[in-house]
Amino acid sequence: MCMAISEIEFKKEKKIFSKVQALLNETIDTLGQGVFQEEEELVEFKKMMWSDSHSFDEGEIQQVMAATRLEADKVLQKQIYFKKLRKIQDKPYFASIVFQDDSNKIYNIYMSLTYLKDDDGNNILYDWRSPICSLFYDYEIGPCSYSAPGGIFSGTLKRKRQYKIENQKLLGVFDNSLNIDDEVLQDVLAAESSDKMKNVVNTIQQEQNKVIRNLEDHHIIVQGIAGSGKTTVALHRIAFLLYRLPNLNSNNILIFSPNQIFTEYISEVLPSLGEANTLQTTFADYLESFITEYKGIESFTDFVSRYYSYQETFPELVEYKQSDQIIKDLDAFLEDYIKSCKFTSSFYEGEAHYIDCDEINGYLHNKYSRFPLFERMHEIAEKLCTNNYKGSRKKIKTYEKLLYENSNFKKDYKAIMKMFFESTFCSMKVDEKTIKSFINVDIIHYEDSLIFAYIKGTLEGFLYEANIKQVVIDEAQDYNRLQYLIIKQIFKKADFTILGDINQNINPYYHYDSLESLQELFSEETRYLELLKTYRSSPEIIDYTNKILNLRHVNAIRKSTNKPVLIRKNIESLKDTLIKDIALLKKNYKSVAVITKDNREAEMLYELISDVVPISLVDAGSRKFHKDLVLIPAYVAKGLEFDSVILYNNRDNSYKSNERNLLYVACTRAQHELYIYN
Repeated sequence: MCMAISEIEFKKEKKIFSKVQALLNETIDTLGQGVFQEEEELVEFKKMMWSDSHSFDEGEIQQVMAATRLEADKVLQKQIYFKKLRKIQDKPYFASIVFQDDSNKIYNIYMSLTYLKDDDGNNILYDWRSPICSLFYDYEIGPCSYSAPGGIFSGTLKRKRQYKIENQKLLGVFDNSLNIDDEVLQDVLAAESSDKMKNVVNTIQQEQNKVIRNLEDHHIIVQGIAGSGKTTVALHRIAFLLYRLPNLNSNNILIFSPNQIFTEYISEVLPSLGEANTLQTTFADYLESFITEYKGIESFTDFVSRYYSYQETFPELVEYKQSDQIIKDLDAFLEDYIKSCKFTSSFYEGEAHYIDCDEINGYLHNKYSRFPLFERMHEIAEKLCTNNYKGSRKKIKTYEKLLYENSNFKKDYKAIMKMFFESTFCSMKVDEKTIKSFINVDIIHYEDSLIFAYIKGTLEGFLYEANIKQVVIDEAQDYNRLQYLIIKQIFKKADFTILGDINQNINPYYHYDSLESLQELFSEETRYLELLKTYRSSPEIIDYTNKILNLRHVNAIRKSTNKPVLIRKNIESLKDTLIKDIALLKKNYKSVAVITKDNREAEMLYELISDVVPISLVDAGSRKFHKDLVLIPAYVAKGLEFDSVILYNNRDNSYKSNERNLLYVACTRAQHELYIYN
């Protein structure tokens, strides 16, 4: 439990706060002047060096360049640290612990978003990611231990304390235990939601901290219920890894997001933690750089929209395309296809060089069999250049052209994909007209892009991204097995953090019984963890959403609002009722979302009320939005949260039994109040 400290203790804390604030302000002033001066000196140094560079030999020039890079890096690091100090200037720290080690030495640790040292080099503020700070998140008062590069350190946690600081003023101090119902956490949960996700360094819970600080496992798979903070945990984990892993920077990390709206929503978390945003993309957007044979790729949101708006003509075929079975079928087909590929005749290159058919077939299926099929052609061309032109590469293109002209195959992935669906390897009989309808298009369907990418990657190699060392996949339950196989091939040496919730699956064609099954796709150094507490919705909303999927394990942390889920039936005037409810909710809350089943319903409601209510229509193509008042389809609202939600459901477009997950997603976006138009 949290409790306010005594007046005497508060006065002590005020003295400490004043000293820290003074040191911080002084450090910022000194560092700011130093950075500015060093930057000017660096510019002058560069000018001087390059003006004299004509008198240097090549070795001296390399030394000058190395020295310049080193000095530039030092200035850059100081600039980054200066910005971090400026970020904490109004609120220097948020918590403290008193730790007594086994030798009875006492450590008074004040936790912040970054570190601060005094003139003697002693830590005054500790970065929340430092090893000793894990004690604050992992232990109640009593015996404790933490792991650091020097080993495991044991002792006793004597005190845990949290602070309310605003605009360089200490407003409150609370001693607390790990109790999940503590006042600080409830105060944060009671706050209205904002347009952007915030950092939660002062309220990270023990189960979340286990994910954030895991350094033992290369890959982590997290199953977390709605509102358990999966995305928040992932972003704080990124910040932790950037702090703890050497030679890792933001450009070495890639986040796969469900859509651009979500990417925008999380865009301020890492900067608020003092780190630069990482690379972010959606799976469809990423594939566009690989699949150049089409003008574009359908987004995942548009893919599921086809299903939920009943626009899909061949749902059984799409289900097959999304299945695990098609992976086996594709592998068997491609193995047979590669075996059948051969050179059909010998040929001459020019008049002097005879190329024997049997010899190059030996190259194709034996000597270079470790390479993807179409890469073998390049290797054979290089080999022929070595044999006939003493290694000169000028004839490589000529040889490649001749090799294809004298073979029974060519690099035409659309034709190869068509061959698969026409072959006996395909488990589903598909007529030629249907095959052409999804292959001969400008914008390839999402489900077909996965198959196309897998065929192309298998035959010529995937685009290996050596620069990416950490990959984060959010909403993991919406990715099928084929996608994970493709991602693994692209990021062969990366570590993965995979987060999802099987109950929030909106991919209507693919389902996991447990995300734990993903472990078999990765190495043995994989850990499966669960987040079983929800911090988003009130107990009343959680009780209602549990019934949708017959869930019983959900643990609601937010205190009761005493506001039951409101069910509106037999509505006489939809427009009047909707406008009245929106006005009522806007009076009490900052953000209100009207969530529909699909885009068509959202557009219909927008036409109905937008002349009276200043509401924003959000769809899969939206990149920026304000959460104050929005109309949004359920499958676009994934990962977002709102103070209050009106769930609109048309009788003629009601959620069917196999669409309960989408209904669950829509309802669990609400924090404080939920209205159901049934």
